[in-house]
Amino acid sequence: MQGLIEFLKSDTYALISSLTIILLFIGFIILIISSRKISNKYNKFMKKIGNGKNIEEDLEKFMNKVDQVGKQNSEIIGLCKNLDEDVSKCIQKIGIVRYSAFKDTGSDLSFAVALLDEKNNGIVFNGIYSREMSNIYAKPVENGNSTYTLSEEEIQAIEKAIKSNDIYKAR
Repeated sequence: MQGLIEFLKSDTYALISSLTIILLFIGFIILIISSRKISNKYNKFMKKIGNGKNIEEDLEKFMNKVDQVGKQNSEIIGLCKNLDEDVSKCIQKIGIVRYSAFKDTGSDLSFAVALLDEKNNGIVFNGIYSREMSNIYAKPVENGNSTYTLSEEEIQAIEKAIKSNDIYKAR
């Protein structure tokens, strides 16, 4: 221990420490110079790629635009989901049945029309034609059924609408 303390107090230790500090300082200066050279080369390279402009700035602008597009896409997706929900409530299924309500009329001038949404809710119209008069009746439809008594033709129109496989659905 005594020997170590004497070595630390000696001129040799001071000389070795001074040389080490000088070498470290020289190494530090060399690192700074090489770092600046690399930085200058990088800047020249980026300007060459960008045709005189700094490509780094262009890349930053591009990334900002990408972020904006991402936000807009999120908004558009939300709007599309709202539209899908609204469309499910629109008329998408139609069933039509023509028939002759009375034997004294010649053609199938009476009709039943069912207009249903995605969940088979809507309305069924029944137009009954005779030589003396014409009447139209409307009945609500929920889940393919009505709380009112349905005629055979109205039932057929509802079944046709349900089986129409959403051929009228907006996609």
